[in-house]
Amino acid sequence: MQTQEPVSYATISFGNGNGIFADDEGQFIFTEKLYSDIDTLYISALGYKELKIATENLQKIIALESEIDILQEVIIKNRPKGKFKIVKLKPTLHEDYYKCWLPTIESEIAVFFPNETEETKRLITLYLPIKVEAKDWDKRNSSKSKKRPFSTLFRVQFYENNNGLPGDVLTYDKVVFIATEANEEVFELNISKHDIYVPKSGLFVSLQVLGYTDEKGKLLPNKKYQEIKTKRGIVKVSTTFRPLLPFTDEIPEKRTYVKRIFLNGNKWVLYDKKNIPNSNLLSQGLNNYGIGLKVEVYKKE
Repeated sequence: MQTQEPVSYATISFGNGNGIFADDEGQFIFTEKLYSDIDTLYISALGYKELKIATENLQKIIALESEIDILQEVIIKNRPKGKFKIVKLKPTLHEDYYKCWLPTIESEIAVFFPNETEETKRLITLYLPIKVEAKDWDKRNSSKSKKRPFSTLFRVQFYENNNGLPGDVLTYDKVVFIATEANEEVFELNISKHDIYVPKSGLFVSLQVLGYTDEKGKLLPNKKYQEIKTKRGIVKVSTTFRPLLPFTDEIPEKRTYVKRIFLNGNKWVLYDKKNIPNSNLLSQGLNNYGIGLKVEVYKKE
């Protein structure tokens, strides 16, 4: 079925390991001035078939063909009746700049949460550790120094457990939030309205930066890559965005997974030295992002 609805936060891949995202109204800006070496775009979004289109044939309106996907029954069931208790899993955080993940738009981080009991569980709140300032903040002499302003849009997604890796999405809802320099060390995101239930095999919660926004929360069309001259020619390096994400060595299990959205077939891998041998964080034993949760746990009938 074809509609005129905008496709929010669609992925626009350049086919060379780089790409950008559409905004909440399905709009993105692509110009030869910004991306002179790109001749083909690959546009994709959940629930739609990927579209390959030459940049010389770009129109003001690009239509995507929808796909029909069936979500798991556990996701669409009615909210349970009866008594429940609130269970909280505290986030794991710190203030060390050198122990933080530097977010780029090419990477998505997912954290696995097992389901260890048979009770029905509904997610209420995510507790996301963040560090809003860079390494030189603590060295400033004046206690009245203002933090440098920023406004960054993040997307949160929820995946089923597919043999130990993130699988199908659990909701097609657009779950996004904006973080600024005014936020505290933990960003609390209320997700109760999305009615996300924990499958029997557990679930993955992922975090992905989409880019900086203007004062109205719209994605800015700024270039997402820096071009650096090397002996091999021009190399594109992904721009990093604030806030940073504190990684930790205090969680014994390896339950953090990463993927490069525009590379390697968009495949997930466990965040460890075997898969990512040159990581500064992993060399320090920092292999987890410590997301916390608040969950409604319903009594068994």
